[in-house]
Amino acid sequence: MAELDAFFQKMMAMGASDLHLTSGMLPLVRESGEMKPLDGEAEKLTPESLMKRFEEIAPKLNWDEYKKDGDTDFAYDLPGAARFRANFFMDQTGPGAVFRVIPSKTLTVKDLNLPPSIIDLCFLTKGLVVVTGPTGSGKSTTLAAMINHINENRQDHIITIEDPIEFVHPNKKCLINQREVRKHTQSFKRALRAALREDPDIVLIGEMRDLETVEIALETAETGHLVFGTLHTTTAASTVDRVIDQFPTHQQAQIRTILSTTLKGVVAQTLCKKIPKGRAAALEILISNAAIANNIREGKTFQIPSAMQVGASIGMRMLNDSLMELVQKKIVEPLEAYMKCVDKVDMKAKLDRIGAKLPNESHNGHAAPTATQGAPR
Repeated sequence: MAELDAFFQKMMAMGASDLHLTSGMLPLVRESGEMKPLDGEAEKLTPESLMKRFEEIAPKLNWDEYKKDGDTDFAYDLPGAARFRANFFMDQTGPGAVFRVIPSKTLTVKDLNLPPSIIDLCFLTKGLVVVTGPTGSGKSTTLAAMINHINENRQDHIITIEDPIEFVHPNKKCLINQREVRKHTQSFKRALRAALREDPDIVLIGEMRDLETVEIALETAETGHLVFGTLHTTTAASTVDRVIDQFPTHQQAQIRTILSTTLKGVVAQTLCKKIPKGRAAALEILISNAAIANNIREGKTFQIPSAMQVGASIGMRMLNDSLMELVQKKIVEPLEAYMKCVDKVDMKAKLDRIGAKLPNESHNGHAAPTATQGAPR
């Protein structure tokens, strides 16, 4: 048993999502969104002890990469318990690492209480679906639940390209090939090019992180495949802008036309601290229709939020409406919803309408805006 396994077992017993190990510090975990000591009686970590523990669990390829480049990512299995997404890094204090728990059991769309409009995206035969949100917002968990739902209800060939592989999917009704960057392939773009020759029905791209990957993803979706991908954007409209802005100016008109026909849905999510503990997801959902496609094609992404509000009947939802639902169900505090929203002016107005009170000042020392103040830039 590796020395770090005891840390992993403790963090899982606490229900923590992440373990942070930094030279000169006590082991810390993130529980319900807050940083806490793993064990108040533990000793501070030394660079020597961390390097010894890291080498014990790292695959040779990743260990060599870490010593050469100063960081590396891989997945680590704790048999019978869970998998962990590991990131090793070097900073001014010495070696460090962050481990994210990947549950051994893939959560289902029912477990996550995903709405019907998201489940419907699992039955598309072609197009692009993007799941977005900040780091740690649960994108991988949502995508894993969607892939699992497809696996249980369709008979297709699914190829996933991940860095690293997080949730392991057994073959149920689908044939699933999971490929890990740097372990099974050199890069996302190389694996995506190869996938076009591997007779896929569905391709999942762990991260659309560069122009060429986005370009091939659009090509894959345009040629009759269903493509799932992730970005780190916070809203549906900003996701459209991010995809288009990846391309040189002279190509953007053409890309808007392609995206207007290939983009089928965007799920933008963020995690909020629940009352009294745990975390809940707030979801913004874009489902492409004629109005959305027209806004994308004509470069009027600023009109997408209005089109989404009109499209509530087909399952579209704004992030603030999702946050307000959590507040009204007393799942999250009004301040937490306000801190996690993007459009704070609109959120403040919504909270005022239900009589929800905010502290006079937010955590950054600035007064919460009133509904008559301009939106923050």
